[in-house]
Amino acid sequence: MTIEAVQKSVTPYQKQLLEHPLYDKINTVDDLKSFLEYHVFAVWDFMSLLKALQNHLTCTTLPWMPVGNPETRYLINEIVLAEETDINIKNERQSHFEMYLDAMEDIGASTSKIHEFQEHFTSTKNIFTSIKTSDLPEELKDFLNFTFEVSSYGKPHEIAAAFTFGREDLIPSMFTEIIKGFQKKLSDSQIEKLIYYFERHIELDEDEHGPMALKMIEELCGDDETKWKEVENISKYALEKRIVLWNAIETAIEQKEAILES
Repeated sequence: MTIEAVQKSVTPYQKQLLEHPLYDKINTVDDLKSFLEYHVFAVWDFMSLLKALQNHLTCTTLPWMPVGNPETRYLINEIVLAEETDINIKNERQSHFEMYLDAMEDIGASTSKIHEFQEHFTSTKNIFTSIKTSDLPEELKDFLNFTFEVSSYGKPHEIAAAFTFGREDLIPSMFTEIIKGFQKKLSDSQIEKLIYYFERHIELDEDEHGPMALKMIEELCGDDETKWKEVENISKYALEKRIVLWNAIETAIEQKEAILES
């Protein structure tokens, strides 16, 4: 199997996401808030996939020793650098997650759920217990469980598959669709930080991180057909989880609109 074969195999799932009716449902500031209050969890849990790769594919213990391919080390460390300490709209260093929270606050979206969840984890010290005992929607719990199962127990090429095909290879096109959806309908200056966040991700992932992530998959799998099959399966599963999450957000927006209309 080749990287092109995996890309072809996951194309129908990516197409579902890129053509999802959710984007057309984001018509008002309240709709956008609903989307952000779910999606912020995906912005946050992405970092655990990235950090899992950093642990597997670079040296994060003492004493330091060179690990793996230098090109792969560069890719992982480059993405960590950008995700944890990028330049925000004010030309200050900030993580993408923190940028997202700031954008939510500007819009008036609630950040209480994500903060409460993180605080809950600091007390349980077990991410799976925190997910199970939280009051988050089941679809979101399922999404988070998948992320942390892969990042905690997955093989390096499986983590890379969820990271690459579930996130990096998909994000530029997906975020472009999201921007198209609300930028045409919402002109409020409050969305300035959010647009910056999306456009920054598109710029980094499309031009740099996406192509490098595909090379990482090729290096990790080599000529091992078993690994390639596992990459294909995990990639499809990651996209399926995102589709279910998108369905849940669409339903939440519809239900809120129905309440308002009644």
